[in-house]
Amino acid sequence: MADAEALFVEHRSRLYRYLCRAVGHAETARDLTQDVFVRVTRTPVPATNDGELRAWLFSIARNLALDHHRRQQRAPEHAAPESRSASQDVVVEVNQALAALPAVDRDVFLMREVAGLSYDEIASACSLTPDAVRSRIHRARLQLRASLSAPIAARRAMPLRQIHTSHE
Repeated sequence: MADAEALFVEHRSRLYRYLCRAVGHAETARDLTQDVFVRVTRTPVPATNDGELRAWLFSIARNLALDHHRRQQRAPEHAAPESRSASQDVVVEVNQALAALPAVDRDVFLMREVAGLSYDEIASACSLTPDAVRSRIHRARLQLRASLSAPIAARRAMPLRQIHTSHE
């Protein structure tokens, strides 16, 4: 049986990367990553293999991210628009495209592409079959490609100088 500290050392960076993309804010992701391990310290760690343990951790992280999204929908933040660089614009576009995905599709996509979980681990974390995970990842990739193809094409068509100076 692994202890919470060992789990933290081994899995915090994957969980943080997943949560960063899942919630779209580094500070919030940092807080939620800590919350995962606070919950781990309050719960007996299951005596299972590494894949099932990783799935258990990501299940906790996913639930925290979903809770965060529910709270945001009830009380959204109203931030004033600020000027951004072209690379920041790309990050915003990607985050918006991810946010537009159905929650489960977004989660399975991020667990695979950002955190590197196997299909079986994702299936366990999200209470799905591995085939459903494959299908949802494929659907998410297609939707992201469709959402991001127009902004990417527009950016490619811009002269390089305009890309750098349009947001400074």
